Amino acid sequence: MIPQEVLNKIRAGATVKVHERIKDGEKERVSQFTGMVIARKHGSEAGATFTVRATVAGVGVEKVYPINSPIIKKVDVLNSPKKVSRSKLYYIRNLSRYETRKKVGSAH
Repeated sequence: MIPQEVLNKIRAGATVKVHERIKDGEKERVSQFTGMVIARKHGSEAGATFTVRATVAGVGVEKVYPINSPIIKKVDVLNSPKKVSRSKLYYIRNLSRYETRKKVGSAH
């Protein structure tokens, strides 16, 4: 379960590192996924989610994480912008990294 003070910082434009549990056969390991939050949906209700986007090996990858998921071990908020123009940053999908940094104003 993610603490409430961290949940308040997870919003559109924030750069986060999500530590998730992954099962490899018998073993369990922790994988990290670092990227920008482009959407936060359904507030803090049971089915609430946040979408994280990152570029991995030159390909855009998006993962949708349920807030109440037992798979999430920890979420680190690396930086959270003071003000973003929109609540959903879907237009980021069509921008380059340089344009993204310029528009959102974060160190992504």
